[in-house]
Amino acid sequence: MEQIKLTIDGKTVEAEQGMTVLQAARQAGIDIPTLCYHEKLTPYGGCRLCTVEIEKKGKTRLVASCVYPVEPGLIVKTDTEEVSKVRKMVLELLLPLSPTGPIESLAKRYGVEKSRFPGEPTGCILCGLCVRYCEEIKGACAVTFVKRGTERDIAFVPEVASAVCPVCRECFPLCPSGKAATLCLDGTEFAPLA
Repeated sequence: MEQIKLTIDGKTVEAEQGMTVLQAARQAGIDIPTLCYHEKLTPYGGCRLCTVEIEKKGKTRLVASCVYPVEPGLIVKTDTEEVSKVRKMVLELLLPLSPTGPIESLAKRYGVEKSRFPGEPTGCILCGLCVRYCEEIKGACAVTFVKRGTERDIAFVPEVASAVCPVCRECFPLCPSGKAATLCLDGTEFAPLA
């Protein structure tokens, strides 16, 4: 496979063609925070916490590093003022939903003490890890997204989930908030899809 050279935070990095900026950064020991990314799953780009600033041909823009492919000569900056603003905004939006665990830790790391946005602590940040894992790895499709926009949610497909989820539980450790385990173990969410 062809090797590509790019620069991440001033460091020359070699990556294989087809890798994403996030994969290249991690391979080089450069930290980029993520919530919706998992190495076993197809990149999703949903949470945008992995936003970085890229420069090519003298022009800069912000991209989600988990879905942006490496390119020869690409210049990547993982900790600019603009990148920090995006991450803070993402965390402000997520903090009301899941005020503990990884979100709380990341909020502290980026200096977010409280959110300006209303929200109920559902625990679910809609990262989609459970949905994608169940579909891509297990092939069960017992968990799915429902509705759209601000009404979007994750729900169990009752006829599948009631048989599969209590014995599988493989998505539990992927969930940044622990919500998957709570929903599955108490069984209250195995209601018909709205």
